[in-house]
Amino acid sequence: MKPISRALMSVTDKGGLLEFAQFLTQYQVEILSTGGTAKMLREGGVQVKEVSDYTGFPEMLDGRVKTLHPKIHGGILGRRDLPGHVEQMVKHQIQPIDLVVVNLYQFEKAVAQPGCTLEDAIENIDIGGPTLLRAAAKNYQAVTVVVDPADYHHLMEEIKLNKGATNLGTRFRLARKVFKLTSAYDAAIAHYLEDKIAC
Repeated sequence: MKPISRALMSVTDKGGLLEFAQFLTQYQVEILSTGGTAKMLREGGVQVKEVSDYTGFPEMLDGRVKTLHPKIHGGILGRRDLPGHVEQMVKHQIQPIDLVVVNLYQFEKAVAQPGCTLEDAIENIDIGGPTLLRAAAKNYQAVTVVVDPADYHHLMEEIKLNKGATNLGTRFRLARKVFKLTSAYDAAIAHYLEDKIAC
């Protein structure tokens, strides 16, 4: 496995992320990020490239569209072992993204708030986050995906041992964790909407 060269970080739970990002910069990992995550990392002294600068496309629609772009998803989903994929990535100036660190809008916490309306609930349904996570988990052969801050410490130890890389077994374990989480997330949304009436 090649060392991680580029990471995308966009989180709701920012606990431990700054330390993880600072650690990654010791291995010359380029950090891509969005909004509040980018601001927090920058204030912590980490050099960050905004996703909008990276893609050449601004965040839009009140933040509903941030990371849904071929330069992001092509960089995550592109198979490094298929010449056809590599050629297309080069042709369209898509660089590999080797690490995705994302956690989701806290939908269940939002809908538990007193006075939460259906409209409020809908705005707390994360679209980009699950899409990034599922893409990274699907391509676990080449991409490390982290959804839980509790995994940062283990990954740092592994990256140290592997000179900037992660193990296939770890990537597969983290991918399984993603699909378990996104399944539960969608189930929570479906359960909430079950008895609601559109208005």
